[in-house]
Amino acid sequence: MGQALGCIQVDQSNVVIKETFGKFAEVLEPGCHCLPWCFGSQAAGYLSLRIQQLDIRCETKTKDNVFVTVVASIQYRALAEKASDAFYKLSNTREQIQAYVFDVIRASVPKLDLDSTFEQKNDIARSVESELEKAMSVYGYEIVQTLIVDIEPDVHVKRAMNEINAAARMRVAANDKAEAEKILQIKRAEGEAEAKYLSGIGIARQRQAIVDGLRDSVLAFSSNVPGTTSKDVMDMVLVTQYFDTMKEIGASSKSSSVFIPHGPGAVKDIASQIREGLLQASSTTTRR
Repeated sequence: MGQALGCIQVDQSNVVIKETFGKFAEVLEPGCHCLPWCFGSQAAGYLSLRIQQLDIRCETKTKDNVFVTVVASIQYRALAEKASDAFYKLSNTREQIQAYVFDVIRASVPKLDLDSTFEQKNDIARSVESELEKAMSVYGYEIVQTLIVDIEPDVHVKRAMNEINAAARMRVAANDKAEAEKILQIKRAEGEAEAKYLSGIGIARQRQAIVDGLRDSVLAFSSNVPGTTSKDVMDMVLVTQYFDTMKEIGASSKSSSVFIPHGPGAVKDIASQIREGLLQASSTTTRR
């Protein structure tokens, strides 16, 4: 109805291209404007000044022959002072931007290997933005921001990269496990050495206590029973030790069978053999 009366309303963040008899006349700002159609004035089209976003997926190859898909996000807008250029010079803005992005990405990524592509994606984004800024400013568009939002390698390459990473982590884990086992073995060996050392000290003290006890027994028996000699006391001690040994062998359920002579005469023979062995060892030590 407004156009029939020669009036038009332009919304905020938009402009209208006004033509007179098919020729560009002016750019109409937001507000209400009069377009007398009887004088050949008409609205050729609307142009938005808002920021628009274009997501582009570009497949290319890296320097080490790995195919990747680079996802770029381009944010752009038309300039109000160059609205006529933006409206008349480009028939399809999005396809034009996409062509420039493809050109820059496919010229930049093949110079980098896969790891460098991930590390230098900001440099790629700056290259795309610089090239687009120079190209699109001629057509009345401003490039607000260019982002490389994702780099997707081929699925087989991605699986191989994950396997390499997993193998490296497993190698580190195995190394740490081996170090832990090494520490445990060292600590266990130190504990066994300390236990044997303390056990040796205990055995030495035990033998010393036995010797001291035997000496005290011989002295006490000789002083309390007149007429006895050290030999008599030692015979009695040996007999006592013999019966204690027999008792221990019988009480142990895990003992092997031991065949030894038994009886008073046998005890006397055992005592004589022990005494002779001690005397022989003593004489050998003296000769040395």
